[in-house]
Amino acid sequence: MAELPALVEDIRACRICADNPDKLPLPHDPRPVLQVSETARLCICGQAPGTRVHKSGRPFTDPSGDRLRDWMGIGEDIFYDPQKLAIIPMGFCFPGLDAKGGDLPPRPECRKAWHDDLFEALPQIELILVIGQYAQGYHLGKSRKKSLTETVAHWRDFWDECSSNNKPKVLPLPHPSWRNNAWIKKNPWFETDLLPVLKQEVARLV
Repeated sequence: MAELPALVEDIRACRICADNPDKLPLPHDPRPVLQVSETARLCICGQAPGTRVHKSGRPFTDPSGDRLRDWMGIGEDIFYDPQKLAIIPMGFCFPGLDAKGGDLPPRPECRKAWHDDLFEALPQIELILVIGQYAQGYHLGKSRKKSLTETVAHWRDFWDECSSNNKPKVLPLPHPSWRNNAWIKKNPWFETDLLPVLKQEVARLV
């Protein structure tokens, strides 16, 4: 198993999607963004950095980050403390924009090259928050449901399954983008049932 500091150094220097991509190369210089340590017991696994995070080099420095921290019941002091919280997106670099101005999907090169080794080097992780379909596909595999809504709605099933097989608990979440306001209103159980458990677990782990 690779040691974590060396692995993180290699990830931060990675240029696979620019120099040896699966398909089209990254349309800008790579800037991998992640936050990890050997002590963090809580991990956020999302999609990929957006334009603001690409500029800042710091994860979730945008309105989505504000909402996510509110969901978790913590402030920036804890959120950006790598000793307490790891942040591992499915794509480490901003993937670029599509023709409509939306973010492209996470680059597949990251998952292939790094994720298995990285999570193997983090055996202390007890809870992984999986945000969006790409993170849910990786961490839930065939257990993931047909839609994101169905996957998040069955969060208790994944919770119980992970508890029974002695693996890190996995809690699926929608993306905290303000574009999902309508989704949250349509699914009130998310705020009444899931978020209290999320806040309780975050408080326990950090």
